[in-house]
Amino acid sequence: MSTAVIVDAIRTPSGRGKPGGALSAFHPVDLLATVLRTLVERNDLDPVQIDDVIGGCLSQVGQQAVNITRNAVLAAGFPESVPGTTVDRQCGSSQQAATFAAQGVIAGAYDVVIACGVELMSKNPINAATLGEDPFGPMVAARYPDGLVGQGVSAELIAARWGLSRERLDEYAERSHRLAASSDFFSEILDVGTGKVDETVRPATTLESLAGLKPAFYSDELSRRFPEIEWRVTAGNSSPLTDGASAVLIMSEEKAAALGLRPRARFVHSAVIGSDPIEMLTGVIPVTQRILDRSGLSIGDFDTYEVNEAFACVPLAWQRETGADPELLNPRGGAIALGHALGSSGTRLLTTMLNTLEQTGGRYGLQTMCEGAGMANATIIERI
Repeated sequence: MSTAVIVDAIRTPSGRGKPGGALSAFHPVDLLATVLRTLVERNDLDPVQIDDVIGGCLSQVGQQAVNITRNAVLAAGFPESVPGTTVDRQCGSSQQAATFAAQGVIAGAYDVVIACGVELMSKNPINAATLGEDPFGPMVAARYPDGLVGQGVSAELIAARWGLSRERLDEYAERSHRLAASSDFFSEILDVGTGKVDETVRPATTLESLAGLKPAFYSDELSRRFPEIEWRVTAGNSSPLTDGASAVLIMSEEKAAALGLRPRARFVHSAVIGSDPIEMLTGVIPVTQRILDRSGLSIGDFDTYEVNEAFACVPLAWQRETGADPELLNPRGGAIALGHALGSSGTRLLTTMLNTLEQTGGRYGLQTMCEGAGMANATIIERI
């Protein structure tokens, strides 16, 4: 079997996912195409050699519909022979794209492949994908007669189950902004004409300002259904609506050598799991145990962890259950500060984790991400 390696990884800055945000004027196809073209150009790679482009996108409607990855391949000017396909693993879509890409290389189906992702939430809010329709159907409703809930309620259930106070959630959110504001992302960000600053980072965030925010998901009906919830989740300790795109160039180790390209990391292992769709966001815990069992590594073997900060309670519960070193958890801030551009977040986290390993001289990195409907992905890479 071949070894799958990462040759390069880039991302756009994170833009506020609202009209007037730094990236909101882009067509999402063009934004992803710009990242794809730059990734190829800066590695002097003839795009005819690309076997496939696998992209993540959650809201595949409107401008993000009709296989946005293939459309971005064409917009990037790649030969028409280069295919593209789009994955929906909810928030982990592009992490799953990277896993599929690496698996294809390991199996010998690919020599060169790009994993990528894009989401413009300024044009496609998270609920845009349903277009007012019921995406579940009567058989799912019969299995969960009390009804499924939104992720914000799931976050509240996690905060209640792990006894995470409002103060603890806000402390973690302040940490995310503080670390992101003091970190160097220059080498991983592609300037698409808006500079290299993540618009979602708020350096002036304080515990006092966070404490003034109201719970974001409270309703009388939900409060009656879930009396254990104390309603601690706010816009401040959750990830913001975000625009962005990211991409990772993946090859077999042999192909990289033949092209004279230096691999930066190798894929060690990957895992995916389903979890309770009501609590929804807890899959990061069992998928971590699964990937540790399969890889033979222990939680203490890692030099950095990227656990997506969809909500502050997710990495906090994960850290408590795994015993991971809290100083190594999202050490340059996470999605609360850097944004969560849904379909792009998996390859954005992978890009950030790779650069963290290189900046610190670390060896192993572990990435995991909770996903809608109760799922989670995990990925281990080793810096070369």
